[in-house]
Amino acid sequence: MQKHLKWLLPPLAGMTLLAGCGKPAAPAASEKPAAPAVSAPQASQTDKPAAANEAVELTFYYPVNVGGPVMKVIDGMTNKFMEKHRNIKVKPVYTGNYGDNTIKIQSGIQAKQPPDVAVMMSTELYSMLDTNAIIPLDDFIAKDPGVNMSDFYPAFVEDTQTGGKTYSIPFQRSTIVLYYNKDMFKEAGLDPEKPPKTWDELIEYGKKLKKEGRAGLEIPGNDDSYWMLQLFALQNHTDPKQNLMMADGKKVMFDTPENLEALQYWLDLSRKHKVMPEGVIDWATVPTDFIQGKTAMMIHTSGNLTNVKNNAKFDFGIAFPPMKKQYGSPTGGGNLYIFKDTSPKKQAAAWEFVKFMTEAEQAAQFSVATGYVGVRKSAFDTETMKSYAASFPQALVARDQLQYAHAELSTHNHGKVSTALTNQIQAALAGTTDPAGALKKAQEEAERALAPFNK
Repeated sequence: MQKHLKWLLPPLAGMTLLAGCGKPAAPAASEKPAAPAVSAPQASQTDKPAAANEAVELTFYYPVNVGGPVMKVIDGMTNKFMEKHRNIKVKPVYTGNYGDNTIKIQSGIQAKQPPDVAVMMSTELYSMLDTNAIIPLDDFIAKDPGVNMSDFYPAFVEDTQTGGKTYSIPFQRSTIVLYYNKDMFKEAGLDPEKPPKTWDELIEYGKKLKKEGRAGLEIPGNDDSYWMLQLFALQNHTDPKQNLMMADGKKVMFDTPENLEALQYWLDLSRKHKVMPEGVIDWATVPTDFIQGKTAMMIHTSGNLTNVKNNAKFDFGIAFPPMKKQYGSPTGGGNLYIFKDTSPKKQAAAWEFVKFMTEAEQAAQFSVATGYVGVRKSAFDTETMKSYAASFPQALVARDQLQYAHAELSTHNHGKVSTALTNQIQAALAGTTDPAGALKKAQEEAERALAPFNK
């Protein structure tokens, strides 16, 4: 996401052309099944880290797609790692938003000079495999007793694995949550401790909150529109396997009756019920409008939590996005990947960095500082997180929502597939096509893009 700006890039065979969330950044009863067992160690990764007197230098790419001090936080974490590992020098490179980040990594792969380690969208998994750009991490995991993949939340592990192997580690992760202005709730006669829980209630509340110069609700609909449609689609299904795509990344299900109802509901919020501005609303505009009091509610990435906390001059609440048949949200944001066209010693050093960046204490501090979700369960057992949650309980909402969360849309040829859906959603929001026609065309374009992977 969580988030999540995505851009159409010049083609690279099989590689994603888009950058989600955040995306930041984004939002527990029973958990999903545990992650599959890791595979046997890979020969190319058996080299140990360089000796203490042998320096290793790593290039680390990372994007920022939300408001807040993420760059400063990343630099601080990197410096802390280098204090602990004197022989490993890490050069953090801020690469812009997720789209810019993908372009730079794509260029490095083409030139056979990729970064040694990078934060990339979780949706990049199949594209990275299609270009043979990343290494599996199973040998590192299997040989490292300090790493327990079951400590990571299953909803975040879901998009790190395929074919029984693990290719990335959750890091900068998010879900989609509802933000609401408690002061405006009071003004409208609504209980500030009872946010809307259903689609119908969202409409009802939006009507009461809307007034001249203020929207009742805003939802971004530009480059992250498929992420938001996935939110409504998951809420309108009772079978968690009925996501927008199959787990193998080779098939999508865009034009189902449930998804059509989900898209129609989104459009009705503005056109029929008038609780939201019509047309396509920009990703960055929504949190700005919320902070400035131009909208009473927003549905956005949980990765904007710290941004809102630090800048809103009013009391606000966080809640699960209202449901239809069930609660649900796609996960968003980025994982840590290690690249293939680097030396085994650099890969081993990169693993030490990945391991450090996702330790429980680091995950807790990163969550507190940025608003992203702590990616592992043990992060919430740290004093850092316990103290923060006690003073700011809103920080636990996204974590609690993970029991209802599922992987973001991710497929082979992901750029063309997700762009097909994004373009058609935007056309529907803009009023240049109807919802049924939009999803039908998106399905047809996606099937053509996926045809080479289904032979």
